[in-house]
Amino acid sequence: MMARLDRIRTWSMSPAFLAIIGLGFLFTFYDIFDINVSFVQMCTQLVTGCTPETALDSLALPTVLNLLGYVVGTLVLSPLSDRIGRRNMLLITMLITGLGSLYSALSPDFGNFVVSRIITGIGVGADLAIVNTYVGEVAPKQSRAKFTTVVFIMSALGAFFGIWLGLILTTGPAPWPTGIPFATGLESGWRWMYVIGAVLAVIAIILRFQLPESVRWLLQRGRTLDADVIATDMEKRAARRGPLAAPNLDEIPTHWPPARRIPYGDIFLNPVYLRRVILLFCMWFVGYITVYAFAAGFTTVLTSLKFSPPEAGVIAAVGSVGFIIEAVVMSFIVEKLERRYWLPIGTVVTFIGAFVVALGGSSLTIVFIGAILIFAGFNLWVSPSYALTVESFPTRARSTGFAIVDGVGHVGGGIGILILAPLVPHLSVLGALMLISSFLIIASILAQFTAHTRNRVFEEVSP
Repeated sequence: MMARLDRIRTWSMSPAFLAIIGLGFLFTFYDIFDINVSFVQMCTQLVTGCTPETALDSLALPTVLNLLGYVVGTLVLSPLSDRIGRRNMLLITMLITGLGSLYSALSPDFGNFVVSRIITGIGVGADLAIVNTYVGEVAPKQSRAKFTTVVFIMSALGAFFGIWLGLILTTGPAPWPTGIPFATGLESGWRWMYVIGAVLAVIAIILRFQLPESVRWLLQRGRTLDADVIATDMEKRAARRGPLAAPNLDEIPTHWPPARRIPYGDIFLNPVYLRRVILLFCMWFVGYITVYAFAAGFTTVLTSLKFSPPEAGVIAAVGSVGFIIEAVVMSFIVEKLERRYWLPIGTVVTFIGAFVVALGGSSLTIVFIGAILIFAGFNLWVSPSYALTVESFPTRARSTGFAIVDGVGHVGGGIGILILAPLVPHLSVLGALMLISSFLIIASILAQFTAHTRNRVFEEVSP
């Protein structure tokens, strides 16, 4: 049956399933990015003595604990998807995330807001691991990174909506381009940001009930009949676009290693997967320092560098367009190169954007161009690296492996903000942006030691 699936060269599930998966990613990235602009307003209302200029000092705590929630969620919940199925856990993780978002909206004080971000992080961290695992397992081998990137387009849209809604709801009206003339500046604007997030989560949960289970997971668990039903439907859909090649039985293993009761054993007790865990964890940990400094703190960083809050918010909002452009372009070209090469390319783009922002001076048009390049650059490598991570672990422990390296790797984002927050206000714009971007250089070097996975059968790369 695996040979039957691996001969399919196109998306062979209902197109609606891709949209359903994407909607979940839209919400998770909406949640990641909605704090970018809205945090300044929330801080001034809930933190005693907080001003727009000092908000960066308070950003570290909710961000770090949110990312620690990622770690808890992904380490506890992701392995369950290796035990009870991808689809069932996708429902649970989205429920947790939605409840966390609603709690954020209702938080009466900063302490409760921080707790709500921990809960949200628990759901988001596990959801990212399981969604990427699911997409990798149902996509054809020739285009796993492509369809991971297609879903990532929805992530870009989530980031875009999160930042722009934050700008509209939490900042006052100001002439363009130093603000938005129709911005509402609602006193409770930041709360409405999280209400919207909770609504998106409810919609995503309802739609996810329609998703089928991963055939690879069903086979690993010995549920051959259930797997055959889904595989047959996938073949029928793929055959509508042309005849299918004969199954290549030589690429398929004749023996499935039994899954351990605790999936962590399949990772840490295998020398090959242990080496991969260490390498990929270091890559994600260092790379996320740059990603989260920009994703969660770009507006706050710019404000600390003496940009006005509305102006900083507009720069971040315009910059988010680069995320969308990058994701769309990458969906066409991501399979042209091995996964590891996209990280240094993204690093170069990020540095160019940082230089442009710093040299833009009083010209907001130039600063906008630089911000677009920054958002394109620090996101460019993420979707192919998602695909690489999924491909680097066996079906019996794939979500678990992803959870360890990506989920725990998110701690790098929190630690980065803790380290960078006190340094940034004392640096020039160029110095601050160069410092934030520099961690991608280390991640790029580490990526060059990862496995070759493009266009290879899962079981060949990770038996």
